Amino acid sequence: MNTDTKGERLQKLLAHAGVASRRQAEQMILEGQVTVNGEIVTILGTRVQPQDKVAVQGKLITVPAESLVYYVLHKPTGVITSAMDPQGRKTVVDLLREVPQRVYPIGRLDYDTSGLLLLTNDGELAYRLMHPRYGVEKTYRVGIKEKPTDEALNQLRAGVVLEDGKTAPAKVREVSRIGEGLFRFLDITIHEGRNRQVRRMFAKVGYPVASLQRIRFGPLELEPSLSIGKYRALSATEVYKLQRAVQLI
Repeated sequence: MNTDTKGERLQKLLAHAGVASRRQAEQMILEGQVTVNGEIVTILGTRVQPQDKVAVQGKLITVPAESLVYYVLHKPTGVITSAMDPQGRKTVVDLLREVPQRVYPIGRLDYDTSGLLLLTNDGELAYRLMHPRYGVEKTYRVGIKEKPTDEALNQLRAGVVLEDGKTAPAKVREVSRIGEGLFRFLDITIHEGRNRQVRRMFAKVGYPVASLQRIRFGPLELEPSLSIGKYRALSATEVYKLQRAVQLI
């Protein structure tokens, strides 16, 4: 193993192997869970060669010789955004059982949130799409039960102070009203990825979220023809757009 420019970065190899996202792999390395040729490695810049033996918590890791694949899923509510769930609940990966490669979700959607979710085995692209440095925007359609005031909308646009700090300014627009006094819908665009951020933002300004759906991730939009619970492979053009959005090309 080495830290020069040769070989593959250890965290990237772990992500490619499907062990975890690249960010999670970095944390595992820092915590001393990863060994290379029997030695614990805690330096993130470490690079490994094909002949090196990499293990996580004593389990040898092998990188499958497979092509990179990319999918978009219309996630339903009531499904966990994870590769597995200790409680035995259905996960988004369960919905892609026919996909031969091991894929994992890019980012998360809450259990009660539906919409566009990307899954891949491309660790580098996933890492960049989730990293705040690249500022990839996500748009959510929010259903609330009453018309928001201009003051509330302006608060969302300026940034809301939450328990983990002030959010970055958001783009917000009113979309429509459906039914007799049911939901009013707004679209909010953010580039951060805090836990349950949109729900917490709306609760903070006095309008609890009744329904939430992600309708856009970076350059990709949720298409009406993709039914809830269904998925499809991304086209080469769509993959190119994602790569360009995070400066991979």
